[in-house]
Amino acid sequence: MTIPQIKSLYTDGACSGNPGPGGWGAVVCFADGNRHELGGADPQSTNNRMEMQAAVAALEFFANSGQTEPVTLYTDSEYVKNGITKWIQGWKNKGWKTSTGKDVVNQDLWHLLDKLNSRQIKWEHVRGHSGDFYNDRCDAIARSFSHNLTPELQQHKATGDGARASTGASPLHLKNTIVLEETETTGNKTIESYVITSDLLISNAAMMDSTADNLENLPREVRVQELRNLIETLHIADEVATKGYLITSSELADLMDVNASAVTSRGDNWVWRNWVVSRVRREGNQILWQLERIDHVGTTD
Repeated sequence: MTIPQIKSLYTDGACSGNPGPGGWGAVVCFADGNRHELGGADPQSTNNRMEMQAAVAALEFFANSGQTEPVTLYTDSEYVKNGITKWIQGWKNKGWKTSTGKDVVNQDLWHLLDKLNSRQIKWEHVRGHSGDFYNDRCDAIARSFSHNLTPELQQHKATGDGARASTGASPLHLKNTIVLEETETTGNKTIESYVITSDLLISNAAMMDSTADNLENLPREVRVQELRNLIETLHIADEVATKGYLITSSELADLMDVNASAVTSRGDNWVWRNWVVSRVRREGNQILWQLERIDHVGTTD
C-alpha cells in the first residue's frame, strides 16, 4: 500500500452521557494537504475510553503506513497525553496499579497505546473547542457516532499492490471492558465503579467527501439531541446548587464537559453559565466545589 507522507494525527472522543453511547474520530493529515478520516462507535462507553480509542486508531493507521518519519499526534485529552507520556511507566513499574494501590482504569486500551507508541510519535495537547479545524472535525465525527449516526468521511484511496478503496464498513471487533470510572488528571484518585463487558465495534464509513466541517453542519437531529443533553446538564447543575451539594473537580469537569485541569486552573471563584463556582475545601486529594445561582448571590430572604 502506498500513501502520502503523514504529517500529523488528530483525535477526539465523545459520549452522549458519561457513561453512555460513545463515538470517536480521527483525522490523518498528509504532507500534500489531503486527509484521511476515521471514526467509530461504542453503544456503552466513557469519554476517556473514546479519547483513547481515537488515538489507538490513529496510531494503527500510522503503523500500517510503514512510515519512518516522525509525526505529531494532537489530542484535547490531557488524560490521554499525560497517561501515555508521564504516568504509564509508573503504572507498569507498580504492576498496573495507581499510587493508591487500585487497578489502573482502562488497562486494555493503555496496553494498546503503549504497544503502538514509539519515538516517532510526538504527543501534543490542543485545547478543545478552540477553533482548531482538525480538532473540531474530529469532535464532529465523534459526536455523530455517539448519536448512532454515520457521518460522511473523507478517506484517501491507497495505491499500489493490494490497495483498495474503503467502500463500506470495515469492522474491527475488540473486547471492550468498560470501567465506569474516571481518573482525575493527577492519575492518583479514582471514583468507585463497576464493570460492564461488551464488544466494541470500530467501523470505517464509506469513502465520501466531507460535508460537516464543524458542529453547525451536523444533522439537525444531532443538534437537537445536544440541546436536550445541555438542558439535562443544566437541570443537574441547578439541583446541585439548590441542594447545596459539594462536588469534586472531576465531577464538576464531567458536568461542564471539560478536563479536570480546566476546572482547577480557574481559581477559587469563577462564573460558569448561570452559576458562581466556589472552591470550598480540600478533602485528601480532592477539591470540593459549590455552585450558587447568580441571581441568588447577594440576595436576602
